[in-house]
Amino acid sequence: MPPFRTALRTLQQSLLLGGAVLVLAGSPAQGQSSAPLANSGPTSRPVTGQSPMQSSVQPSAHGSRLAQFGSESASADARRIAHWAFHSGDHRRHAVVVVDKKDAKVYVFSPDGKLQGATSALMGSAIGDHTVPGIGDKPIAQVLPAERTTPAGRFVAEPGTNASGEDVVWVDYDAAVSMHRVRANVKSERRLERLASSTPKDNRISYGCINLPVAFYEKVLSPAVRSTGAVVYVLPETRPAASLFGTYDVPGNAEPARR
Repeated sequence: MPPFRTALRTLQQSLLLGGAVLVLAGSPAQGQSSAPLANSGPTSRPVTGQSPMQSSVQPSAHGSRLAQFGSESASADARRIAHWAFHSGDHRRHAVVVVDKKDAKVYVFSPDGKLQGATSALMGSAIGDHTVPGIGDKPIAQVLPAERTTPAGRFVAEPGTNASGEDVVWVDYDAAVSMHRVRANVKSERRLERLASSTPKDNRISYGCINLPVAFYEKVLSPAVRSTGAVVYVLPETRPAASLFGTYDVPGNAEPARR
């Protein structure tokens, strides 16, 4: 083949290859789709266009910054995980939300570690730290009592809406687990009374979502997630928290912890 035709053929092949790459890059990934919908689950993806968690902020270097609980009472695990999140930079300079299932409490910290608020909360009625496979696909009426767990772990909070069009903060979108305003629709469940009681023993009533007082959700949690993004640490109740999150002992943590 003459040299000029060889060069032409090479150029043509290069152009064809480049076009194929562009087509593939512009096509959606195979099998990629929105999360399945359930009667009680999400009806829209989280508001990713507004979520600060998509920023490219990198973890800060190890430092002396700790979570500032002030006079707020908290368990040893809640303090340990919150301090580690700030000291290690695992929160990636976003707000930190610590969900203590054993104590049925939620703590919200600003990105610099200042406590913005703490409240009692309602959790999944079933004891367990796992997510039941396929739970996000089920209508709420088909969720069995043993499947109503609030999964433990590290989650990226994202604002969105549920099946009723209500704004919520998604913890685990695929499992349809969110943090939202408490709903007192079923009087026999006494959700408001449970939130107001002095013991966490009666706070296990939900299908897995984390129910919060209306004022706390609207004035503390939702603004924090929408303004700076948040990392949610749901503490386990069937295994040590340190092993789940891979934490280390934070030096200089002199704050007393309530046992």
